[in-house]
Amino acid sequence: MIKARITVTLKNGVLDPQGKAIEGGLASLGFDGVGSVRQGKVFDVELDGDDANKSERDLKAMCEKLLVNTVIEDYAVEIVV
Repeated sequence: MIKARITVTLKNGVLDPQGKAIEGGLASLGFDGVGSVRQGKVFDVELDGDDANKSERDLKAMCEKLLVNTVIEDYAVEIVV
């Protein structure tokens, strides 16, 4: 079994209204000095098999085809040991 974590973030320059709302919420709670907040998403995926190279290729294909809007988002795939 291969376990992986996919982290998806907005590309630099893409407006992040949810991040701005979080930033404002933190300020209203008294957390001073927060310069910027960007939000993202994380997918934890388990794949059958033990071929890390094939799994990484499959995970990247999943990102490109479904999990990530590659026009506005970047992603990173990490095999978790």
